Amino acid sequence: MDLFSRSWAALRTAVAELPDQAFEQPSGCAGWLVRDLVCHLIIDAQDVLITLATPAEAEPTVDAVTYWRVADRPPTGEDPLDALTVRLAAAYEDPGLLTFHLDDVGSAAGRAAGLADPGLRVSTRDDVLTVDDYLTAYVLEWTLHHLDLIARLPDAAEPPAEALARSRALLEEIAGAAFPTSFTDKDALLAGTGRRAPTEAERAQLGELSLKLPLVLG
Repeated sequence: MDLFSRSWAALRTAVAELPDQAFEQPSGCAGWLVRDLVCHLIIDAQDVLITLATPAEAEPTVDAVTYWRVADRPPTGEDPLDALTVRLAAAYEDPGLLTFHLDDVGSAAGRAAGLADPGLRVSTRDDVLTVDDYLTAYVLEWTLHHLDLIARLPDAAEPPAEALARSRALLEEIAGAAFPTSFTDKDALLAGTGRRAPTEAERAQLGELSLKLPLVLG
């Protein structure tokens, strides 16, 4: 839960420090500008608040690893919900309004996570899991989107090292195999989720794992 808070705080800080012109740069998410990604983060924060306020009595159906569903193909940005996010982001017009809304809702989500009982069962997406597993799954969400945010912004701060390491471990559990030790945590996440294609040398090092890639998480 502490790592959830640190990775989320780092991502919100990175957004807050962006100059206005950065919001018009492409992000690491196909079809989305940085402003679209920030709008998505607002929706994510709302989802965290909703989930933490939706207790469940049933036995857990997923954990931090099985919470993630692996899709057949990468997103194109043409999904109706993705397209809606783009329209919502454009409606803000002023980047300052986006950052204000993210800080407002995002801070609330962070406080709610800090106050939540780790063992409490909650419901989301028709699944049940503990708060601890839910917040652990979101460490991967925040870390990947932090990398998306700074994909073309070389001067922006990177995710915390411990968040990168934990996210890599989660991705390896999802894949059912470890990435080669020659891969940095960042490279494992980017290449593993299709945010960049592995080089020929990397593909050779990946061996049979390369046949499972990219892991398109949703």
